[in-house]
Amino acid sequence: MSPAPGRVAKRAPTPEGRDPGPRVQGRELRARGKRTLERLLDAGAAVFADRGYHAARVDDIVKAAKTSHGTFYLYFSSKQELFRAVAVEVAAEMVDLARDLPALDRDDAAADAALRDWLDRFAGLYRRHGAFIRTWTEAEIADSEIGASGNELVTQFSRELARRVRTAAPDLDPGVTAFALVSMIERTNYLVEASRLEVDSTQTISTLARVTMAALHGTGRTGPGA
Repeated sequence: MSPAPGRVAKRAPTPEGRDPGPRVQGRELRARGKRTLERLLDAGAAVFADRGYHAARVDDIVKAAKTSHGTFYLYFSSKQELFRAVAVEVAAEMVDLARDLPALDRDDAAADAALRDWLDRFAGLYRRHGAFIRTWTEAEIADSEIGASGNELVTQFSRELARRVRTAAPDLDPGVTAFALVSMIERTNYLVEASRLEVDSTQTISTLARVTMAALHGTGRTGPGA
């Protein structure tokens, strides 16, 4: 991927919404081919998340997808190309979520409910992709272009939050505040998913919403809807 500043590159998806990689771009996939492609993408995401970029092998991916090396190379020229295809999908979902972040310029029951709903969606996305995202954004990934695009994803996500912060709390530095809030939200979800923080999911979302609003508007409210 070669994203321009402020963007995450995205290739056109297949009719099923999955990115197939250069080898099958522009070629009509039959139903069986689409299913095979989906298995490879899902298997790749799982293997990369479990083993990391360096340790993952094509052999691991084809075993997880229950297919052959020959089939793998019909769709992708290398594990790097598959990694990019998975990253395109995850990036698109993350950026769409970031753009759906509600306005944060009010501190009332409606704003609290909207933020909780968004945080719940973030938690769901993190359950699906958190391990892969951490692999993607590791500084030691060999392909610097892939690593750079992962860092750009984090930057773009923070940028969307910074826009809300700029309106909600003009006295705060929007970039620093957004980065701090993204770090808090991401790390909390990581600890929950890694079973290092044993807390009810509803309570987690409620607390994150209250802390976010308190950071932007002060601590005048004592609870949701107060």
